[in-house]
Amino acid sequence: MNPHQIWWGFFFGKSQCVMTHKCKGVIITMRDFATLIDSPEHDFLRNNPRLGPRVILLGLGGSYAYGTSNERSDIDLRGITLNLPSDLIGLTEFEQYEDHDTDTVIYSFNKIVKLLLDCNPNTCEILGLDDNQYLIKTALGQELLDNKALFLSKRAIKSFGGYAGAQLRRLQNAIARDSMAQTEKERHILNSVRNALDDFQRKYRMFDKGSLKLYIDKAENPELDTEIFVDASYQHLPLRDYENMWSVMHNVVRDYDKIGKRNRKKDDNHLNKHAMHLIRLFMMAIDILQNGEIRTNRKNDLELLLKIRNGGFLQADGTFAPEFYEILADYELRLDRAAAVTTLPDNPDMEKVEQFVEYVNRKAIDGEY
Repeated sequence: MNPHQIWWGFFFGKSQCVMTHKCKGVIITMRDFATLIDSPEHDFLRNNPRLGPRVILLGLGGSYAYGTSNERSDIDLRGITLNLPSDLIGLTEFEQYEDHDTDTVIYSFNKIVKLLLDCNPNTCEILGLDDNQYLIKTALGQELLDNKALFLSKRAIKSFGGYAGAQLRRLQNAIARDSMAQTEKERHILNSVRNALDDFQRKYRMFDKGSLKLYIDKAENPELDTEIFVDASYQHLPLRDYENMWSVMHNVVRDYDKIGKRNRKKDDNHLNKHAMHLIRLFMMAIDILQNGEIRTNRKNDLELLLKIRNGGFLQADGTFAPEFYEILADYELRLDRAAAVTTLPDNPDMEKVEQFVEYVNRKAIDGEY
């Protein structure tokens, strides 16, 4: 008997959907996801020695997982594979397998456990799919799903809140870059650079080798009214620190310049996706904190999420309607309330987690998967 339990016939609404998937420039029409993973483009699932029968879970990711897909959506696959014995008691190391052509990421069991312990939103999703969204689910995969409560804790407040905050900043920055006058935009860039350098200082050594001053003055560039200037003086500064610091500033400025040349229709779609995922993150976090459950497929929330994605709140000037920000404020308030009353522990019970991890890894070593 095949150790993989394949779930056939994924349904959208009341009827089975025909979809297209791009692999290496070829458009392949599929009637279900089980057929998709049987395609030659997914032979790595069967042929790679780290995958094959070692894959305990494989499911949908991205918009097909959330239920918010449209005709432009790619099909993302996310999975978990058991570590090899040599990873566990030998000298090899393995964290994840990626196949960019098919948008597939498969994490090692040990790697995903570490991510799940922090309630990482991108990896929690695989434990919250509907049954028919799993393409591979073995007995060990089911045991992981049965034990997903082991990984839920108040850490979700910070992790989901952090992801939502980052999503909101992307949204605000993109709107600001479109709608501000050049002088105001330059101030916005300066603030973003300063914020980025704050992160840099937390990651790298403090600037004790000299000084850096950023400020706005009358532009020397004839195409600008004002621009940001730098006064810098360093002695004996490690080259790698210098490179990292300038890379941080360069990336911020590059992103702003890029948005100035944007394709309005294409980037409006990106704005709407940012806004939709912002609200979706709040929805998932509230589910975890209030109910102790991970719900990746937002089928009960699709009316709102699809309205956001389809531009229902984006105004002609490229900003979002006040109604959207009222919805956002409501979800922020709901998250605060859920965080205040949640019965989840502050941290996972590491003793129980370690027992489960050891149980799974013993099976991986003994070949009992």
